[in-house]
Amino acid sequence: MFYVCNRIVFYSKISKPFKIISAMKQRKSNRLKGYDYSKNNLYFVTNCVKNNLCCLGRVIPVGTGRDLSVHHPEIHHPEKEYIMELNQYGLIVEERIHWLMSQYGYVDIHNYIVMPNHFHIILEIDSSLLKNKISENNSERTAREQSEQKIKSLSSLIGALKTTSSKLIHQENFTDFAWHRSFHDHIIRDEKSYTNISNYIDLNPEKWFKDRFYNND
Repeated sequence: MFYVCNRIVFYSKISKPFKIISAMKQRKSNRLKGYDYSKNNLYFVTNCVKNNLCCLGRVIPVGTGRDLSVHHPEIHHPEKEYIMELNQYGLIVEERIHWLMSQYGYVDIHNYIVMPNHFHIILEIDSSLLKNKISENNSERTAREQSEQKIKSLSSLIGALKTTSSKLIHQENFTDFAWHRSFHDHIIRDEKSYTNISNYIDLNPEKWFKDRFYNND
């Protein structure tokens, strides 16, 4: 049995079907009209599993044994420190986040967290990174190919992450897995914003039981 975490206040396979009302589904696109999302910049990106299904792992107290099956979240003990324990599906998502950097030489992941039903990423698009990622075995050819590599937009990059992770998860016999169609992004414009967002990502497991994605039913 899987457990669904509904968004509480701000947003919104089990044995019996039921209706889920998601504010994300009703929300209009937050993309800036006319903004070039392939330009050099830092972005804070959040994407949820379809229907906010908690299927990527669980938040557990530090010291709890590892288990790769899908779990219902632990009862919260405020005095304990919590970490995210990824299951086999969450590990695929994490691997795909790292894959973005190896696949696209202009992408740098500054920070990220994979949570039970969503992920957060600080992603940088920086064309100058291409010149620094030259193969030791064939530097001349790689440099030329990298210089000609077209910079993809943020939507294309996140789309690649979602598509490839979904395919790999389906291969693990979780054929109903899907990401929510849209994602939320925020352009990071200064150091203060960067620090606040990075700290927010780091503290996500600690704050999970008060998170808008969490449901304790």
